[in-house]
Amino acid sequence: MTSRTDADETPATSLWRHRDFRRYLTGQTASVAGSSVSSMAIPVLAVLELNATAAQVAWLMFLGQLPPALLALHAGALGDRHSKKRQMITSDLVSAAALATVPAAAAMHALTLSQLMVVAAVQGAAGVLQDAASISLLPTLVERSLIQRSNSRVGAMFAVAATAGSNLGATLTALLGPARALLGDVASFLISAWCTARIQAREPRRARADGSRLRTEICEGLRYVHSNHQLRTLTLVNATTSFGLAVLNTLWALYLLRVLEMSATVFGLVLGLGALGAAAGALGAPTAARRFGPGPMMLTALSITPLTQIPLLLASPGLGWQITIGSALFLQLACAGAAGTTQRSIRQIITASAMQARMQAVSTWLTSGARPVAALLAGGFGTWLGVRPTLIGGALLLVVPVAVLACSPLRGLRLMPAPPPDPARPADPPVPPPTPADAWKPSVAGRRVVRTGDTGQDPSLDGGPS
Repeated sequence: MTSRTDADETPATSLWRHRDFRRYLTGQTASVAGSSVSSMAIPVLAVLELNATAAQVAWLMFLGQLPPALLALHAGALGDRHSKKRQMITSDLVSAAALATVPAAAAMHALTLSQLMVVAAVQGAAGVLQDAASISLLPTLVERSLIQRSNSRVGAMFAVAATAGSNLGATLTALLGPARALLGDVASFLISAWCTARIQAREPRRARADGSRLRTEICEGLRYVHSNHQLRTLTLVNATTSFGLAVLNTLWALYLLRVLEMSATVFGLVLGLGALGAAAGALGAPTAARRFGPGPMMLTALSITPLTQIPLLLASPGLGWQITIGSALFLQLACAGAAGTTQRSIRQIITASAMQARMQAVSTWLTSGARPVAALLAGGFGTWLGVRPTLIGGALLLVVPVAVLACSPLRGLRLMPAPPPDPARPADPPVPPPTPADAWKPSVAGRRVVRTGDTGQDPSLDGGPS
């Protein structure tokens, strides 16, 4: 933890003067923008250059989504066991090296779908390791009284970066081709690694019994989250929200483009409005939490989210409905940004330093595991019942997290909680003052959420950095 003067601890503290936070935010924002470049270029490369079938595209997306579900808990345990900065840098370099093989192979006319799938899997695994470390590193960079404001800045910057990255990806794809456009994401990984290497804050070290197995530490993380009713509730809220939004996201683009006859240009504008909403919600979260209380604010935001689906379900083709849907998406993602940054801040504040990565990993594991299952169910019910009835079901699923939070004492939380005693944190590391996000890709987000092929309707409530 960086030491602070009394003046630094006042509410007027400027996070933009915080050098380590600035470096952290710059690196992670560059990475999110780069990931958006890939999310634009890789499908174009697979479909137009490699003539991938629908099944092959589905496998490509599946392999990118699978590592979080399989490796999140292990990544969290490693993040608490070893240096988080070293884990982040290593993950960035592995991702950059794997992705660089794509334009290299394309230049030699040797690129295949099999290689693209392997790269997707490697990047997914490296991204899980990076996310577990990056999200849990933030509480070691700033005082815990500044965590909510830090997450607010992170969530807003991630939303803007994701939009800018998508536009940059489209431009690079048009000018250079989809394979060479991926060099933009390679550069973003290198920028992220460089910025992380320049962070000076010393990480707290925890005592670990000799011979402790990774599985034992994973179980400690699961027990830790389950034993704390606040962590347990917020993790369940994340997982159920992610499941409901994943059902909607699976059919959302198809419904807008085919059923509502929305053009690609209008579709892009609608997604842009959503990104603005996510940024506005993240920036406004600290003020709303202070005015209304974190608990009532999160409950209100979650309650509004199902209502924002009503225009989508009632809509028909036409400009008026397109404007209405864009406005509803703005409101939905504003609520997601506000609730996501607040719940992440609460979890980071109340979690001991030695458990930060594993606490986050439990949430990532549940939310990431929910998405592929939700996608399969949405595809099956969409084929059996139709697209609109399945979207209605997805909207109803968004009532579940509202009920979970409403039945918890957290619904009445009026002030951000105080941090627990944490002897593992250093009292005065030698870093001179002054120097994630969800959202949550999120999520949040987390930073790799944008690689899953989501349309942008679901910034993970976990992440970014959800």
